[in-house]
Order: sequence, then structure tokens, then C-alpha cells
Amino acid sequence: RPAGTLAVDAGAAKALLTGGKSLLTSGITAVAGEFERGGIVRVAAPDGRTIAQGISNYSSTELGWIKGLKSSQIQDVLGEKPFDEAIHRDNLVLTE
Repeated sequence: RPAGTLAVDAGAAKALLTGGKSLLTSGITAVAGEFERGGIVRVAAPDGRTIAQGISNYSSTELGWIKGLKSSQIQDVLGEKPFDEAIHRDNLVLTE
């Protein structure tokens, strides 16, 4: 069961659904729920429908701080950047 939800913008939804891409923090518009790194989360399109589920590389708190930022800005906010992606494509399953 997903511990939280990541709402994404239209560009991120398209990249996931048709481009086979990873979810980057720049495409995240909102974070709901509480989870740690490695938690299962659902990914919601702008219209609210679930488009994917995956393993988050960051906690809900961290994602709250870095949502909407480019990967190059993660280090400045968190003091570390263990991953470029919020969810790597290898850890993501599309639900539609």
C-alpha cells in the first residue's frame, strides 16, 4: 500500500506515461502523506488519477523541500544529493 502521493505536473505525467522516464523533483507539485526514503508512493496526474506507483528515493519531508526544483538544486537545499530522481524508472510501475 502506498504511504503517500506525489502530485505531478502535465509534463512529468507525459514523460512517465509516454517517455519511459524517471520522475524528477522538478515535476512534483505536491507531496501528501508521510514516508521515509524507500517508501512506496503513488504518482497522481494533474487531474488526480493515479498513473504510477514507485519507490521514493527521498522522504516526504525532503520532497516537500525539493519539489519543483531542478536536480542541480537538491544539494543546495538538502546538503546532499544521493539521487537525481525522486523515483527512478527502474523502481516505477505505470498503473495505466
